Amino acid sequence: MTHALRHASREAYSKPSRLRRAVLAGIAAIALVFPALALAKDIQVAVAANFTEPAKDIAQAFEKKTGTHVIMTFGASGAFYSQIQQGAPFDVMLSADAERPFKLEDSGLGIKGTRFTYAYGKLVLWSANPALIDPAGKVLAQGNFQHLAIADPVSAPYGAAAVDYLRKRGLYDVLAPKIVKGASIAQAFSFIDTGSAEMGFVALSQIHKSHKGSRWVVPIRDYPAIEQQAILLHENPDARAYLAFLKSPAGLNIIKSYGYDVK
Repeated sequence: MTHALRHASREAYSKPSRLRRAVLAGIAAIALVFPALALAKDIQVAVAANFTEPAKDIAQAFEKKTGTHVIMTFGASGAFYSQIQQGAPFDVMLSADAERPFKLEDSGLGIKGTRFTYAYGKLVLWSANPALIDPAGKVLAQGNFQHLAIADPVSAPYGAAAVDYLRKRGLYDVLAPKIVKGASIAQAFSFIDTGSAEMGFVALSQIHKSHKGSRWVVPIRDYPAIEQQAILLHENPDARAYLAFLKSPAGLNIIKSYGYDVK
């Protein structure tokens, strides 16, 4: 082989080799400069609408501790249950009730042994008008309003609790023509906040850190306990770590700061 051919052969071999080394070196440099980006992990969590704000705080604290990014979708528990049955790719469900996580576990759509109660919710009659609701909630019986907002009782446990309370007090049939239903407790809150409804039933967590309007906290003895359960839907170590954080002292402190009871 001539000297020129040997030189050409070496060039043909060495150029791709140098290119590969350059690419690998570039990747390694990016990983060193941006380690969090290189190791980024995501989990998908379906969050009951009443738990929106505490879930955001918990996700932020969890991500800071572990580097795992929590992608949250907020909505009604009943809607999430239907979506999970149809194959929605959530790793975790934070429901506003215990019934749906139990059904998911029982049907094999949830991982057995991972279901637990993370909070007990509280029902509140709330108005954006600071003068409308009295300290005993007597305004309901007086009926001097046009619209009463609740979450859809079929898909939202807080809506079911509101209907149960009204029936227990003998007020449901009288007030039924005034009831406007939101698809979730978040939409019910929006109806009241914007004035579309003068008042309505919301979760205490939605207004616990606000002084806006007037409110009456419904005695917990007057409606079924709102036991909110979580469940792991797919085997995933990062999702398991998220659930462990949820019931850790740090997670429970955040939950309690929004007015929930924990046990």
